[in-house]
Amino acid sequence: MIKIYRSGIDSAEEIFSRSSATADVSGIVSEIIATVREKGDAALIEYAARFDKAELSSVEVSEAEFDEAMELVEPEFIEILKEAAENIRSFHAHQVKNSFIISEKDGVVTGQKITPIERVGLYVPGGTAAYPSTVLMDSIPAKLAGCRQLCITTPPMSSGKVNPAILAAARIAGVDRVFKVGGAQAVAALAYGTETVPQVDKIVGPGNAFVAEAKRQVFGLVDIDMIAGPSEIMVIADGASDPEFVAADLLSQAEHDKNASAVLVTNDLALAEAVSLELERQIPLLSRADIARASIDNNGKIIVVDRLEDIIDTANEIAPEHLELCVDNPFDYLDKIKNAGSIFMGRYCPEVLGDYFAGPNHTLPTSGTAKFSSPLSVDDFVKKSQFTYYTREALEKVYGKVAYFAEKEGLTAHAKSATVRFNKETK
Repeated sequence: MIKIYRSGIDSAEEIFSRSSATADVSGIVSEIIATVREKGDAALIEYAARFDKAELSSVEVSEAEFDEAMELVEPEFIEILKEAAENIRSFHAHQVKNSFIISEKDGVVTGQKITPIERVGLYVPGGTAAYPSTVLMDSIPAKLAGCRQLCITTPPMSSGKVNPAILAAARIAGVDRVFKVGGAQAVAALAYGTETVPQVDKIVGPGNAFVAEAKRQVFGLVDIDMIAGPSEIMVIADGASDPEFVAADLLSQAEHDKNASAVLVTNDLALAEAVSLELERQIPLLSRADIARASIDNNGKIIVVDRLEDIIDTANEIAPEHLELCVDNPFDYLDKIKNAGSIFMGRYCPEVLGDYFAGPNHTLPTSGTAKFSSPLSVDDFVKKSQFTYYTREALEKVYGKVAYFAEKEGLTAHAKSATVRFNKETK
């Protein structure tokens, strides 16, 4: 049963259970990466047989398999995927930035050039579960950024095929290639390339401990989005909130993972007690009741405070992945929230809207990293180059200042690089 704290919690660290204790899989992952580098596609086929119980005749999804998937997925779901994709595309289109040039001084031009990352690999969990939402959320910003090639890796089902819903979402999002590869071996294939899987420049997407560790190990050779921790949600609710709504929102994250954290903060003891009872009623009805039960029992909390305004500083300190403001005037709080992955405003804006449909991205910073990082966006799929141009006359006006600056740092070669163009006798 969820714990109720009637006098609040003094320490922000106590609110979310963010244990860093995870199984050490680094050795296993290192071995998998080395094997993929050595054996290429053969290793991927061997690992599919071992881990996914799938016999692969080919590593890459064929056009015929895409066509088959589009026939297998219900037309109603195809239309929902298309509508969700349009919402995601519309939101992320506002994030697209342009290159700029500054030429306000005679003979001086500076600027910034924005260039899409060439090849991006998207890891999508699969196998017995399907996450087409991840396909849309990770692919559409990359497409808007202008990435030349988008590749998905996802674990195959035991049939040797990819879940049709994943393929349908990939086609709708405009993904270029899909590979039947999961786990650390997929990350290795994307980082180093095989006979079939191209080497990419960046890898994004969620995964289990093996995937996260593989991303950690290949970072530097390629870029990655983040090392994600367990899901977490904080709901700030006043006494007018419906306990059934609040309990359902808490469970929407608790069912993700036994290590997920779901926390309610309220100024109303009656709501706290009603939500506790409601959780007990709803948990047995869930398809993932065992997971939700463990999450709520181990990590769930209800915190009763005198005033909701008093919890804002604490919320900023813990920087939750998902933050719901179930209050009458949520926009009164918005400017005060400094650290949160995604903020859901009002009583009719459950977090699940962000997971699937509203448009903002659902790949969010966890474990307090919202203090310094942001949701996945178009920015994650571009890189920036600066450029500078000076005419001879423009450099002549400032080279002495540049040289003086360099000499103050004790870098005489730097200084000479500026003066040599005008003081030939210094050679």
